[in-house]
Amino acid sequence: MTQQSKGNIFALLPLLIFILLFIGTGVITQDFSNMPLNVAVIIASAVAIAMNRKEKLSRKIEIFTKGAGHENIILMVVIFILAGAFSEVARGMGAVDATVNLGLSLLPANLLMVGLFIIGCFISITMGTSMGTVVALAPIGIGIAEQTDIPMALAMATVIGGAMFGDNLSMISDTTIASARTQNTSMSDKFKTNFFIVIPGAIITAIILWVITSGNQLNELGDYSYNFVKVLPYLTVLIVAILGVNVMIVLIGGTIFAGVIGLIDGSYSGTSLIQSISQGIMNMEDIAIVALFIGGIVGIIQHNGGIDYLLHFVKNRIKSKKGAEFGIAGLVSVADISTANNTISIIMTGPLAKNIANEYHVDPRKSASILDIFAAAWQGIVPYGGQMLAVAGLASISPLTIMPYSFYPVLLGICGVIAILIGFPRFKSSKKG
Repeated sequence: MTQQSKGNIFALLPLLIFILLFIGTGVITQDFSNMPLNVAVIIASAVAIAMNRKEKLSRKIEIFTKGAGHENIILMVVIFILAGAFSEVARGMGAVDATVNLGLSLLPANLLMVGLFIIGCFISITMGTSMGTVVALAPIGIGIAEQTDIPMALAMATVIGGAMFGDNLSMISDTTIASARTQNTSMSDKFKTNFFIVIPGAIITAIILWVITSGNQLNELGDYSYNFVKVLPYLTVLIVAILGVNVMIVLIGGTIFAGVIGLIDGSYSGTSLIQSISQGIMNMEDIAIVALFIGGIVGIIQHNGGIDYLLHFVKNRIKSKKGAEFGIAGLVSVADISTANNTISIIMTGPLAKNIANEYHVDPRKSASILDIFAAAWQGIVPYGGQMLAVAGLASISPLTIMPYSFYPVLLGICGVIAILIGFPRFKSSKKG
């Protein structure tokens, strides 16, 4: 079995400082805006670079920039920027208002969040990407919150919940592929195992959303008129995304489509459209910079042995088969909390999880499901994860205000714990691969 390095607990200091600055200041002052996310992450980055005096400063900066420039981080930044452009252009030409009014006309006010959650579940399971779902649905959730007394944070948490449902379950999700491949099991077997675990959480989430929004009131009375043509950019984005088109192509195409409609109906002139695109990009610049710095911090933490310490700490406390299952859950959980990326956390812990599963005779279908369930659960909760940063940036609210409404990710984790305690569903395994 592969020897796991003991790592270095002190390498985790930058992450601890970041969390204490960002969350601690808000708790102490009762105002989370007192410590802006960008300031907290810059301070933590400075601490990370200052650590490990054995390394030259130039080398530490190189490690930091490589972490910030990881392909997944850069892709996330590009998606943030494109999402900002699409959101602002669509809003400026009236797509958000038209789409929200259509929803208000068709659904009772107390079912708007339930409907948003179900739509998010459907889109994410067909798209296989939580980020794509988030950037497509967040503007609609924002519009609903603005025209009702539904808290903006609840609307954004609902979008994230629906997005994480499919990210964990979809057959074409990168997390499904990573978890199944690292555990040497088929994606269909992993899907079957996960399905009976995540469905109860989704049903309970829908019920909670229905109950807490049952007394919802609309901010305006009367008919909610809409121009269906203005709804087309969102419908097109959702349909094209479901068909599996790359999220960047979806967002670029959606921005162009919304802009063309705006030019035709007079919502935009040539220059105002360009200015709207620019404003949308600027709206997401802050979040994009934070994502880059977090990537750099994680790069240094990993280089200094922080991730190895977490993995070694969890692995050494495994004593039984059930303990092995909880150990795998703990491994991927601490990895996701540390990296704020569920795909990376699965890829990082997958080989070690496979070793543990083999040693304690854990069914690979179970280990693959555990990896994906707990990575998705934490990814929907951590305030510095890409999904949380994206919706917070689009809605102009603190990610911390969204966390109390993270019903589905929490329930997903609880369902995962229950499955480990009472046993996973059993069925005949298909051919591996």
